[in-house]
Amino acid sequence: MFKQSTGFKSYFKSHGILYIMMIPALLYTAVFKMMPMYGVTIAFKDYQIFNGANAFEAIANSKWVGFQNFMDIFHQPEFLRVLGNTFVIAFLKLVVLFPLPVLLSLLLSELTWKRYKQVVQTVIYLPHFLSWIVVAGMAFHVLGTTGLLNQLMTSMGFARVNFLMDSHHFLWVLVGSDGWKEAGFNTVVYLAAISSINPDLYEAASMDGAGKLQNMFLITLPNMMPTVLLMFILKVGKLLEENFQQILVMYNPAVYDTADVIQTFVYRMGLGEMDFTMGVTVGLFNSLVSFALILFSNFLS
Repeated sequence: MFKQSTGFKSYFKSHGILYIMMIPALLYTAVFKMMPMYGVTIAFKDYQIFNGANAFEAIANSKWVGFQNFMDIFHQPEFLRVLGNTFVIAFLKLVVLFPLPVLLSLLLSELTWKRYKQVVQTVIYLPHFLSWIVVAGMAFHVLGTTGLLNQLMTSMGFARVNFLMDSHHFLWVLVGSDGWKEAGFNTVVYLAAISSINPDLYEAASMDGAGKLQNMFLITLPNMMPTVLLMFILKVGKLLEENFQQILVMYNPAVYDTADVIQTFVYRMGLGEMDFTMGVTVGLFNSLVSFALILFSNFLS
């Protein structure tokens, strides 16, 4: 804080370089983040792409319809289905996958063989750098009808299971592949939090006769909670959006009934069928729900 008497000019003179350094970030935000927000008005208009010489004129010349577009999407059974799918997949990933890196970090922190610990960290961290295209190709080779898993199952006398074409199995393919790819990255984040815990706490606990499990649940886990809560808020905020790339490259019409989510629906309607009004309306609704989830998770935290 600076004194009121010095005034803003004096403050700016002393810290002007910081404001100059902000200019590129502010320009980037204004051009690529704020200006495109004008397109959100499409959700409240009867948008016609040929109403002007460019996109801005077309939006400006389109007729306002208020919340009619939102009323229309809620009367579409297909939208209600994808909305339900989005929440089901998000709930499964939150319940199954969020505790996984916490558990992995707790277990890894108790390893005393440093070389083995480093190898395990590297192995579980590497999948994070693979694109979903690569992961989808691996899934097809392993879980496809003629994949490695089905070959193993048939050799043991079991019937083939088409994991990628069956709606119920495909949900768990999504959960499992996401956990395999991202659990390692989140584990490293929690390990960094564990490394900042004061070692004196463990020494004092050991002198009082505490064992490994007691140290884990009474010292390590409580001291991790600020990081866990932060990751929880970030996770909830992205629940409705982070499925897009994974599902887009892995799903097919056979599993639309359970795997088609809001983001893929927006992609198919907005770009596939050129229904920009529908795509923007559903996308805006998705963003508002995500914002509400962030506020709710922050309140719970």
